[in-house]
Amino acid sequence: MTAGSPARLTRRGLLKAGLGATGVAGIMLPGTAAYAAMEAANSLVITDYQLTPPGWPPGQRLTIAVVADLHAGGPNMGLSRISQVVDAANALSCDLTVLLGDFFATHKFITEHVAHPAWAGELARLRAPLGVYAILGNHDWWHDLKGVRAALEQVRIPVMENDAVLLGESGRRFWLAGLGDQLAYRLGHRQFRGVDDLPGTLGKITTADPVILMAHEPDIFPEVPARVALTLAGHTHGGQIRLPMVPPVWAPSSYGARFAYGHIVKQGRHMIVSGGLGTSIVPMRLGMPPEIVRVTLNG
Repeated sequence: MTAGSPARLTRRGLLKAGLGATGVAGIMLPGTAAYAAMEAANSLVITDYQLTPPGWPPGQRLTIAVVADLHAGGPNMGLSRISQVVDAANALSCDLTVLLGDFFATHKFITEHVAHPAWAGELARLRAPLGVYAILGNHDWWHDLKGVRAALEQVRIPVMENDAVLLGESGRRFWLAGLGDQLAYRLGHRQFRGVDDLPGTLGKITTADPVILMAHEPDIFPEVPARVALTLAGHTHGGQIRLPMVPPVWAPSSYGARFAYGHIVKQGRHMIVSGGLGTSIVPMRLGMPPEIVRVTLNG
């Protein structure tokens, strides 16, 4: 089930879309399709979640900025737009910033080529007292794994892949774990082999401090044990096209719309799925504006 509705602050950018209506636009009125293109290019919301998951220590407060699915170069994600995203994330003054993969666009609607060093250079401006950490997404694996790795390494943003790091001061520590991508290798139609190793990742956790898990795709959630206080995921773009009273048109998950977006609670375990920033398949978002997520954990 989805636990409540997130609070949102709308931040309107100054970019102009100038995009035609294609793909899914065929199921919409032309005016709706044009609006969806504008929503992708002009909107940026900050979505707030405040929670105290089981196992989170009393009195321990942590804020996390979540940046997911940048898809640099897409129709709403040129270099100036990426700069706006970075400025907005920094303005939140969170303790920790996490980047959940899919760093560059790979579809045919790219309107501004943003080279890896350029988007990585903007992400290098992110600031958080406990650091900035990244995982890789399926598009990074499928289209230029070496280039994305090199770009993030160049700006000294650690890429976590089936790894965990202990963060925070003594008495207020927690583990940040990063899972390898679950769709890393395409084997055939809807057939994939991941590089994710959840048992191996959690096996690197050597203290009783709480755990936050980064996973690009949310589908791992049913396997995540209660030992993990919170799972953070992206990949789905929140459905990207969400019509009123209708399930998402596009939800790239084995669970359909079940894990498409928001704060999900299953048997006492918590996951937050970001709607992300960029676009995929079609150059528009409707009812799901680009977002940065801010999570506040209160003990």
